[in-house]
Amino acid sequence: MKFTTLGPAAHAAGDNRRTVSTKPRLARPMRAGAVVATAALAVGLAACSSSGSGGSSTGSGSTPSGSKLTVADVAPFSGADAALGPTYLASCYGSTSAINAAGGVLGHQLTCKSVDTRGDPADAVPAVNQMFASTSSLALVIGCTSDEAAAVVPIINSHKMTAFCMTGQSEFDSTHFQYFYRLVPPDLEESYAMVAIAQQLHYKRIALAFGNDIGSQTFIQPAIGALKKAGMTLTTNQALDLKATTFRTEAAAIVNSHPDAIMTEALGAADPTLFSEIKQLNGGKVIPIIGTSAAISPSFFKSAAAAVGASAFVSNFHADNLVVETSGPAYQAFSNALLSQQGKVPGATGNFTTYLSAPGGVHLYDAVNLSALAMVMSKSTSPSVYGPDVIKIGNGVPGAQVCYSFAQCSTELKAGKAIRYEGPGGPTNFDGFHDSTGIFQVDTYSANGNVNVVGNLTAAQLRALAG
Repeated sequence: MKFTTLGPAAHAAGDNRRTVSTKPRLARPMRAGAVVATAALAVGLAACSSSGSGGSSTGSGSTPSGSKLTVADVAPFSGADAALGPTYLASCYGSTSAINAAGGVLGHQLTCKSVDTRGDPADAVPAVNQMFASTSSLALVIGCTSDEAAAVVPIINSHKMTAFCMTGQSEFDSTHFQYFYRLVPPDLEESYAMVAIAQQLHYKRIALAFGNDIGSQTFIQPAIGALKKAGMTLTTNQALDLKATTFRTEAAAIVNSHPDAIMTEALGAADPTLFSEIKQLNGGKVIPIIGTSAAISPSFFKSAAAAVGASAFVSNFHADNLVVETSGPAYQAFSNALLSQQGKVPGATGNFTTYLSAPGGVHLYDAVNLSALAMVMSKSTSPSVYGPDVIKIGNGVPGAQVCYSFAQCSTELKAGKAIRYEGPGGPTNFDGFHDSTGIFQVDTYSANGNVNVVGNLTAAQLRALAG
């Protein structure tokens, strides 16, 4: 595979070249016990809920002809991770608007519904149970972040409901849920990608600063192991309380440890506040930042740039991200669909075009299209019927016609042709656990919030950092 290095020319040009490769899956630790225990608790809670029987019929029965199909965005819309929900909702609005413009699915139009988990399993479980109780036309769930996935996926799966989740937790690497799908990498691979970026930039001393939420904490141990394997020095490891309003103590510890860079994910106001306080304590200088793909978000850029100044932030920031297309028919269909919803998505703030690179914006757009096309292929809106065809649509069969939008693909399907859908997230390759993850790119920002691709990371680089 051709590898683009992080050189000055790439920074200046904002290189948007896309390198496509089939990335070998890394060896991953199994933590099945945790998810099995959670499943038992969550399914038990679902069984005790009055929503149980109604929700099950939603998942297993076909929706009455002519009624609307609902895509539920199960994610934080409040709390520290509140920016995630609108990111996924933008994707839902964009994909469903394009599907509806192409005639809908089997006589049905699609609509989107927000289900606020508040980023907390204790709030997510009743919210999901209520979703099943009150949504008779539910056809697909998207979202389910690392904050709540371990608690809600067993419930969703027990209702035979297809779900595309934005969780990187290793619990799902080797535990099979029949209706669970994932287009994003496990967190440990993102940890390796962050360390690989540090290697490319010749950093030797790294500070860690991750939020105390479930989703962010999963990066820490893989990152520590990868830093050790890379021969780098861990200067300090600071946990950030996402409910706090100041991080003066943590900022001082980071500054006094003299790192070359900070690896971080702390959503909401936490990271921008930390950056501001570090700048104050560090003689007005920003310490270079390496973020996760969650930092590719309009709200994150807006708040971080406001905290330390746009110029200072963009000149000191890199993030890993999955490779996404930036040109071609799939990207054109995606950008047209998403940008048509600018100003219409509740809670969306900042530069709306950033959603064209945000993992949730890209991969959940693909998720909705994959699911809708599977409905067309199976001639059913029931997840228990159309679910297996998601893999057929994504992975294709020998001789399948590659297509790039719901409108194009559904036309081919109705003509009796075998298809393989390829969206802006690139070709899928689902494994036995319904995982399909691509290769990583390295992103930066321009001063106006636009995302630039400045390099790619190879599978070999990540394997070299694996424990």
